[in-house]
Amino acid sequence: MGDAASERKTEYVINTKGLTSEEVTRLLAEYGPNVIAEDKPNPYRLFFKKLWGPVPWMLEATLVLELIMGNDIEGMIIGFLLVFNAILGFMHQQKAQNALNMLRTRLQIMARVLRDGAWKQVASSELVPGDYVHLRVGDFAPADLVIAEGQVLVDQSALTGESVPVEREPGELVYSGSVLRRGEASGTVTATGAKSFFGKTAELMRGAGSRSHAEDLVMSIVRYLLLMDGALVIGILIYAAFTGLPLLKVMPFALILLVASVPVALTATFTLTSAVASLDLSSKGVLLTRLAAIEESAAMNELCSDKTGTLTLNELTLSGMQTADGVDDNELLLMGSLASDERTQDPLDKAILARLAETGVRPPEKTGFIPFDPATKRSEATFLRDGETWRAVKGAPHVVAKLAGADGHFWETAIADLAASGARVLGVAAGRDGALTFKGLIALADPPRPEARGIISELRHLGVRVRMVTGDSMATARVVAAELGMEGVIIGGRDEIAKGEICDIYAGVYPEDKFRLVQTFQNIGHTVGMTGDGVNDAPALKQAEVGIAVSSATDVAKAAASMVLTESGLKGVVEAVKTGRRVYQRLLTYTLNKIVKTIQVAIFLGLGLIVFRHFVVTPLLVLLLLFANDFVTMSIANDNVRVSREPDIWNVRVLIKTSLIIAAAWLVYIFAVFGVGKDVMDLPIPEVRTLSFLGLVYSGLSNVLLVRERSYMWSSRPGTYLLMAIVGDVIMVSLLAHFGVWMAPVTWSSIGILLLFTILFVALLDLIKVPLLRSPSSSRAAETSAA
Repeated sequence: MGDAASERKTEYVINTKGLTSEEVTRLLAEYGPNVIAEDKPNPYRLFFKKLWGPVPWMLEATLVLELIMGNDIEGMIIGFLLVFNAILGFMHQQKAQNALNMLRTRLQIMARVLRDGAWKQVASSELVPGDYVHLRVGDFAPADLVIAEGQVLVDQSALTGESVPVEREPGELVYSGSVLRRGEASGTVTATGAKSFFGKTAELMRGAGSRSHAEDLVMSIVRYLLLMDGALVIGILIYAAFTGLPLLKVMPFALILLVASVPVALTATFTLTSAVASLDLSSKGVLLTRLAAIEESAAMNELCSDKTGTLTLNELTLSGMQTADGVDDNELLLMGSLASDERTQDPLDKAILARLAETGVRPPEKTGFIPFDPATKRSEATFLRDGETWRAVKGAPHVVAKLAGADGHFWETAIADLAASGARVLGVAAGRDGALTFKGLIALADPPRPEARGIISELRHLGVRVRMVTGDSMATARVVAAELGMEGVIIGGRDEIAKGEICDIYAGVYPEDKFRLVQTFQNIGHTVGMTGDGVNDAPALKQAEVGIAVSSATDVAKAAASMVLTESGLKGVVEAVKTGRRVYQRLLTYTLNKIVKTIQVAIFLGLGLIVFRHFVVTPLLVLLLLFANDFVTMSIANDNVRVSREPDIWNVRVLIKTSLIIAAAWLVYIFAVFGVGKDVMDLPIPEVRTLSFLGLVYSGLSNVLLVRERSYMWSSRPGTYLLMAIVGDVIMVSLLAHFGVWMAPVTWSSIGILLLFTILFVALLDLIKVPLLRSPSSSRAAETSAA
């Protein structure tokens, strides 16, 4: 690569005036958008991958055996099932991928750019060479640029492998994708898109397809079910060896038994359910950076929320000033404005600069500027006054007053008076370099959001307790909390927070304290949500189960969070909680149904052969059963479900207990169907097999209706697609059974009696189920001990 220093200091044309809209349009046409096209996988290859894996291998082995035995119809059905599952999986994977791609386009990085003489925010994809861009702490560099003014500490380890951040000063390059760790700078874009060093802008959707805890949990349960089925298959083979059953007849049956236990639709169901829910959330102002965040939002019971911009409007106006002796309002305002910077688009700075503009006072030219740093809680500037170098400092009142050596009694009393109305108070000091004088206090009003009180109440009703976490004083926090209806204990100061005290309002919080706060709640068993916007909030956002980057968050905060709000306020969090709980209910329905049906089908097929000395259902009918089950279970992804009024947490112990009881009941049902058909109705075995097949289908459909509602089945209406799938299934298999397609025909009266028996049985089972499923997720202790 050559000498790194000389490469960084290559001569570039620096344009500090920015571009006009006409120039941007022309350059976009010339260079294209500031993105790099992603390689799209070959759709044919994706489709054929659906025919490769453990489940397809079992079906393919069964297909070969059936063809060897001359069972052409069975072979044709198996082949159709293979292709059907491949098409179904491919279509749902594409639908889920399209949803993720939609989210990815919404999660683009924003850039501050000087256009037509004014600073504005645009999508980084719209940047072109020659644009004048401003970078702050926590930003991803949206393109390659050469610094014109400012000095920054840049982390480019992801690009160059350098283990420590590096300093960049005027004339040096900052590469696209680098992270600003300290300082602010403005610079001219030199390269975009594929021509930049990084090749593309930072990717926030990394890991969006990662498997969730729920999917891992279900897969672990399925593994145990497969072990059970494996034991049954071994038992069947031993039984066949002792009774002289032909191996070629037993092997297809054994393989089909294993196939019936494998969750063919599991991955598609989980991914599709989460992806569709994510897409729905994106239309409601919530973008997910990983799909598993949906599950965590369902379990969240604690939300630590920022005040400014989240609970309040973040529309600051200068509401009051308190000057020190000998200082007038204009002087205080002028010094405060000098320690502010329009390029940062910070609401505090914008409010002060707007008030100065109203006075018509023109501030002197700054010779240097150090942006606000959360660690020091102040910003400062240097400028020339009467031929001498002066400093202006603005920030937390106690920090600035101490820096200027001000009388403690004066500023503490004045802060209390100004903060009594809930205003944000800043201290201002200025003077010759080395001789700062405390100039006074500036109060900025930021009223609560009109909808915040109602949202907090709604979250409370959903079992989520909202706790205010703010860097403001206790007086300000107390006033805002009262207006929001957040009554409770208030503590302030780092020492109190370090003790691990639990309260409702935390004041005087530094960003790094939030990480400790999240851990405090997690250590006592809570699922924690945390809102944040700054680079120093990133560790807390990463630590929280639900890290929420607010709409004004830095790029680093967005990358660390699991969800990003595109609109101000907490409304998006309410939507995320409700959507997460709907997804949980749907996945719980799928999981319960899969466990129950696997146990019922596997034990009936295995023990039925041994008890009745006949194949209770043919392999062909088992394949038809798989069609019927998958057709319905895929519809669960769009089922109409109710939002629970308490956090939903996966409870393995209750899940298994409930599944075993319901499965045992359905085993009684299906053995009764076979026994009555064989011994009471004295039907031929082929017709008994048809009734058993219908019983497995009817009980499977009934079981979906049974477990989808935690209360009684009639408490909520099933989703339209689910209802249509169930009705369609009943009609289709009933017609096949009556007309004897791929099975022995049975009479309409037999079908009607079986349907009536199924309805009566599921109604009785519903009465038993309600106390079992009333609270399948209320005990975190049970989940923890089971894990």
